[in-house]
Amino acid sequence: MQIDFGGVMEDIVTRKEFPLKKAQKILKGKTIAVIGYGVQGPAQALNMRDNGANVIIGMRKSSNNWKRAIKDGWKPGVTLFEIAEAAKRGDIVMMLNSDASMKPVWKTIKPFMTAGKALYFSHGFGYVYNDITGIKAPKDVDVIMVAPKGSGLNVRRNFLNGAGINSSFAVEQDATGHALELTLALGIVIGSGYIFPTTFKKEVTSDLTGERVILMGALQGVMSAQYKTLRAHGHSPSEAFNETIEELTQSLIRLVDEKGMDWMFSNCSVTAQRGALDWAPRFEKATKPVFEQLYKAVESEAEARRVTRLGSRPDYKERLDAELKEMRESEMWRAGAAVRSLRPHEKVRQGADKAAGITGRANN
Repeated sequence: MQIDFGGVMEDIVTRKEFPLKKAQKILKGKTIAVIGYGVQGPAQALNMRDNGANVIIGMRKSSNNWKRAIKDGWKPGVTLFEIAEAAKRGDIVMMLNSDASMKPVWKTIKPFMTAGKALYFSHGFGYVYNDITGIKAPKDVDVIMVAPKGSGLNVRRNFLNGAGINSSFAVEQDATGHALELTLALGIVIGSGYIFPTTFKKEVTSDLTGERVILMGALQGVMSAQYKTLRAHGHSPSEAFNETIEELTQSLIRLVDEKGMDWMFSNCSVTAQRGALDWAPRFEKATKPVFEQLYKAVESEAEARRVTRLGSRPDYKERLDAELKEMRESEMWRAGAAVRSLRPHEKVRQGADKAAGITGRANN
């Protein structure tokens, strides 16, 4: 289906064009080995299992997530194996392990990537930055990607409520002549609402840029700046948090999602409307140089090398915990915890997530 994206036509594949039954037929008789059970792994594996695919899990038995996998219904020796055994059994090997573990995991599964198999990713990092990860697939295997545009948490949550999540897809190497239809089938069975084409390089570049800017980095930085400004001028923590975050996340952004920013601007007070229109260009001018600097750092692989270097340090987890603790214990997010506890729907949502086996890990 061709869709007009602001004057640019793109080919989008929907569940109507590529129904689940078609995907199931393509995947019939194939074993899908999901390597890794941390963030995307559980969501995609559970969605595929619920959609009738033959799925097995590959992970280290010593991993903290081994027990979690058993709790989710995966059976040791039947559908739950060590990484090498899962890769050996899989016709489609999904590398859903962390970026930092790509290099050692690839060494383990490489001997089992035999002719006719498919090597699947949900992020371009491991394959694009192969000088860092060492991943160079044999020429007789398909190399494909489906990248959900959201966290594992929402991949599973959206699947359970029937909405699906948007995903991009790419075929880097078509050894069998059937890589495209295989990719589209996998995109449907993991729970995508619609999927759009990209390349491995474009996906990893846009993804690394996005998560450092709007998705998390800039979002935290801008919110913190506004919160601290309000507090410095005598506003209470509850007022500063509500004006900075609560109104955005619980009201406005949902309307922007449904109707667009122009609608939001048209349906607020003249005071808010005029102020937003006048100040938006100033914020764009102030931040654009930072975004350009970041994009160049991603494009040059400097960010990938830095992440790999720091993420592989033996004390990384301890350092990470310290950084996250500092954020969590900041006044802004302590105020946030208090505000969230007052939401009437929060306990209902948490209960529904728990009943569905959805964890709170939101990393993509």
